[in-house]
Amino acid sequence: MNPRRDDDALNWAGDDDPTLVPTGSGRAAPEPTGLPEGWTIPEQSVSAQRAVETEPADDGTESDTEPQSAAVSSVALVGMGILAGMYLLYTIGWFIGVARIEKPISDPVAEFMFSLGAWLAVAAPLVWFGVTFWLTTSRPRARLVWLLIGVVVLVPLPFIIGSGPGS
Repeated sequence: MNPRRDDDALNWAGDDDPTLVPTGSGRAAPEPTGLPEGWTIPEQSVSAQRAVETEPADDGTESDTEPQSAAVSSVALVGMGILAGMYLLYTIGWFIGVARIEKPISDPVAEFMFSLGAWLAVAAPLVWFGVTFWLTTSRPRARLVWLLIGVVVLVPLPFIIGSGPGS
């Protein structure tokens, strides 16, 4: 085994590796709590302090809140990925839908305003997702509510209904 724990991931010790030997308790040997040489902790966040406070005791009991919060955060992460994918598809739908619209406008100002509105419609789903994500960092339920509202409000109707010469 290497003197530095960071190099262990890059080496194969084989079947006679002492860390692979099962112990009587069925749990792996505890990691050293000290930092490697040259590392410092600038400041601990509130979540890091809570993690230190909820570490398992030496008598073998573990905290019940940690696995549940990990499962909830996994579900939230998958949900955010699905919503982000929907917003990306909405942006693509708005782009295709706006591209199909005929522009029978001859006035240059009206044509500019129409083009501006079309580009804003294409950008709206991405802007909604970004602003909602940014403004609700500390309130995950509010984030979910506002993202679901955006899914309903920003439906790309020109793409779904169809507009242009073929409709």
